[in-house]
Amino acid sequence: MKKLMLVTLFLTAIACQKKDQTEKPAVVTDEHTFSKPELAVVKHLDLDIKVDFGTQTISGKASWKIDNVSKGNEIIFDENTLNITKVTLGDEEKETKFELGKEVEFHGKPLHITIEPNTTKVNIYYSTTKDAIALQWLNPQQTADKKKPFLFSQGESIWSRTWIPCQDSPGIRFTYNAKVTVPKDLMAVMSASVNPQKKNDIGVYTFKQDKAIPSYLMAIAVGDIEFKSIDNRTGVYAEPSLINKAAWEFAELGKMVHAAEKLYGPYRWGRYDVLVLPPSFPYGGMENPNLTFLTPGVIAGDRSLTSLLAHELGHSWSGNLVTNATWDDIWLNEGFTTYVEHRIGEEIFGKKEAEMQDVLTRKDLDDNIAEYGTTNPDTRLKVSLTNRNPDDGISQIPYVKGYNFLKVLEQAVGREKFDPFIKNYFDAHAFQSITTEDFVKYLKENLIKDDKALADKIKLDDWIYKPGVPSNITAVSSEDFTAIDNIQKNWRTTGIKGLSQKIKSTTEKQHFIDYLPADITAEEMTSIDNEFSFTKNGNFVIKRQWFIQAIRHQYKTAYPAIEQFMIATSRTGSLMSLYKELVKTPEGKVWAKQMFDKAKSGYHATTVQAVEGVLK
Repeated sequence: MKKLMLVTLFLTAIACQKKDQTEKPAVVTDEHTFSKPELAVVKHLDLDIKVDFGTQTISGKASWKIDNVSKGNEIIFDENTLNITKVTLGDEEKETKFELGKEVEFHGKPLHITIEPNTTKVNIYYSTTKDAIALQWLNPQQTADKKKPFLFSQGESIWSRTWIPCQDSPGIRFTYNAKVTVPKDLMAVMSASVNPQKKNDIGVYTFKQDKAIPSYLMAIAVGDIEFKSIDNRTGVYAEPSLINKAAWEFAELGKMVHAAEKLYGPYRWGRYDVLVLPPSFPYGGMENPNLTFLTPGVIAGDRSLTSLLAHELGHSWSGNLVTNATWDDIWLNEGFTTYVEHRIGEEIFGKKEAEMQDVLTRKDLDDNIAEYGTTNPDTRLKVSLTNRNPDDGISQIPYVKGYNFLKVLEQAVGREKFDPFIKNYFDAHAFQSITTEDFVKYLKENLIKDDKALADKIKLDDWIYKPGVPSNITAVSSEDFTAIDNIQKNWRTTGIKGLSQKIKSTTEKQHFIDYLPADITAEEMTSIDNEFSFTKNGNFVIKRQWFIQAIRHQYKTAYPAIEQFMIATSRTGSLMSLYKELVKTPEGKVWAKQMFDKAKSGYHATTVQAVEGVLK
């Protein structure tokens, strides 16, 4: 890959910062943007676009209000596969020169625009192309209702530049207004402060996001969408056939918001709504401000997977409010959010459930470290993604190792000190993008406070800058899981019948499945399936874990359901675990390639890339 020239990222704070906010370095290196915001930086976007399902393109004008910090004659944007037709300056629309630089793998091209020292507005006329990774265009057959087409975007990590010319870095924040024209029988929604709650007659929708956000949190969806309110500040969007199911599934959404506020202070975004997307959405959820995008796999019919919603809600504090400045720092988003998710879950579902989740999270960490290797630099919290696709950094490591590091801090000082520390951390850095080094500085000044014994106990550098897992990781245990472990040891003697009455919750079933004997027979798999109906289970997580075991132990009764599952979903993480299991045997690899050929047209582009890497 060509080496991307280093750029310096100018980190700006919101105009009205609190007096207790910590001072932070003015610049930090972000290798995944061409922009030079220390010279000229965007502040606000006025977007006017038309969505055309016939050509599968978005076209229009992105008008950027800028701060020409250096009073120079150029501003640089990121773009990838866009068709730039014209650039003008100011309200008078004075045409100006622009030039596209050399393409760099993953990053696209720099868009150099000539400006004047007093320029405050740059208007970019453009259209997207079929190669826009951020956009997924679905025909009616790929939706739940199979009646009308659907569009959604996925900007993280550096893909917003494929649908909007922007300074595409998590360290650059801006507000926006948008006017979106869509077919009259469809509705548009965005990551905006307020979204429409019903279709209008003209197919034109306006949006406003008055909180400064980074480009990866710009999001749009267009489809046959309905809305149902949950309470006065939460609600759900979905296709008509799913709207009532989704509203029932997420009935505790308002309760979750209150639980998070109790722990970490006011929810600062106004409304919190969720949008249930078609199955090709590549993630469990995406924390777009005000409007979380969710996989339909969360609708289990028993509210057993709403912990995923707690994670996306948690991003309203860690990730959206306080954001990683570069993708090398992604653990600041995901590790903190996993911690917040667990705390919300404990507040709502109780300590026993929290203990079980701790054990599952530890297993995820152990499994990921084993897969990567204990000396692999990608198992550090602060990673280096130089000359790499930043999506490579979005593994489970920043989630689960980051969470366990924060648990070490919590245990070292106690919740009576740690909870106020986290709340103050969010307050001090609200609507800012920060680096790992910023966090370390804040931690030392506000929690460690020159306490050498505490510093030695925490092993800060070992957790953040070294691979593997430090020796001071906290112990985890669950009485409920211990009981299941005892059942696991004895069921071959006592029999399978009646176990489904002892192992009831999703978390308990997941643990039971994960620790089935390595030498389990096909006959025993059949008996377990007859007792629990795992192959037919409606719970996404249970299916995934059971199918891994079915592949591993060649339980062929489940094969048709496995194929249906892998074709019907595009959730990258779950698919990757199944494809990785399949390619461990020659026969499995052949089957995996056959399924991929059938399924890839419905997968998101990022999912296709990930699976292709496994099947090589």
